[in-house]
Amino acid sequence: MATFPSTEVDEIIEEGTDLGTGKDFEAEVIVYNCDCHTYQQVIDLFCRFIPGMNSSKAFELAWRIDHEGSAQVYKGSKKAADNIAAKLAGGGLKVEVR
Repeated sequence: MATFPSTEVDEIIEEGTDLGTGKDFEAEVIVYNCDCHTYQQVIDLFCRFIPGMNSSKAFELAWRIDHEGSAQVYKGSKKAADNIAAKLAGGGLKVEVR
């Protein structure tokens, strides 16, 4: 019967960058379909007001909103979510922060 050498495993410490997700998640912004904006208008608003948004991701979200009725467009701190929601609502979108 073979014996295996014993090994010690050091504690693994994970380091991360706060991207407004994970355990620091406090709020999410949901956008609802309203049939009153074009895809381009929605994409423009998303790219202008949602950090890290690009036109491809904005199109995917606009499609989901159009076909499924709503989509989460942001999650992160409550303060940032409220700010983003206010700007999107100012552009005429139906939004909710939860």
